[in-house]
Amino acid sequence: MAGHSVETAETATISSTEFRITSTDGLHIACARWDSRGAVRGVVQIAHGMGEHIGRYAGLIELLVSAGFTVYGNDHRGHGRTAPSAKYFGDFGQWGFELLVEDMVRLTAIAKEENPNTPFLLLGHSMGSFAAQQYVLDHSRQIDGLILSGSGALDGLEHLASSAPAGKNILNAPFEPARTPLDWLSRDETMVDAFIRDPLCFAQLQPNSFASFLAAAPRLADPARLAKIRADLPIYIFSGSADPVGQQLEGVQTLITRYRGAGLYDISYDFYPAGRHEMLNEINRDEVRENLLTWLFRRLEQLD
Repeated sequence: MAGHSVETAETATISSTEFRITSTDGLHIACARWDSRGAVRGVVQIAHGMGEHIGRYAGLIELLVSAGFTVYGNDHRGHGRTAPSAKYFGDFGQWGFELLVEDMVRLTAIAKEENPNTPFLLLGHSMGSFAAQQYVLDHSRQIDGLILSGSGALDGLEHLASSAPAGKNILNAPFEPARTPLDWLSRDETMVDAFIRDPLCFAQLQPNSFASFLAAAPRLADPARLAKIRADLPIYIFSGSADPVGQQLEGVQTLITRYRGAGLYDISYDFYPAGRHEMLNEINRDEVRENLLTWLFRRLEQLD
């Protein structure tokens, strides 16, 4: 393991411990751990979104470690420091999205081994939230809570993608005329510009990997698969009402309805008017993060 620091436009440098895990296809997955300041109250594993990397979560990580959480995260295959070079950005490899989720499961095993008998929560954003949706189909008993940010119904997103005119940016379309192709991320221009300038960020997956991602849609909507999630799994969902990935909350509501139909009963949510895709980087991110912390603390109290 080696020490490393990350820095964003928003925060000062935060120290981490870096390590790598080897996936079943031999790919070395770049991972990091940020230790809690003081006694560990819980562990949070973060699954980042498409085209970004775990370093973009420095602001949230700072908040979590200050609140008593140890944080784990990885750069997904085809992303960040896991990609061998920029040429491989957006490339999941032969087994695609399935292995991306399995990488998360492997990181969970390490985190739980290093923090035995400690509350463990999984937070997924955007693509990472859909990976987390698939994760809990088979591994819901491995975690004490699920947090979904920038999520929704993947089959709804698949329909949008398939019906879009060639070359049209369906995610940015609601915000045209737009300042940048990524205005859909946030109303905070500094956060959008930081994404654009970040050498580890990129705009889209390679075609085969995007197809692999969308191919998960039937699984995530399958009532028989959803019924395997433990009914008492606490879930917290937060979304902006203008998020195109959540289909302006329509897809988020579909997801909640499906979970409830599968018997899940501990579902909480916060929806933010006019918020876009990255609520953790939105103009009201302090409110969003405080609400997240409130849910986390409530969950810890339930586990005491």
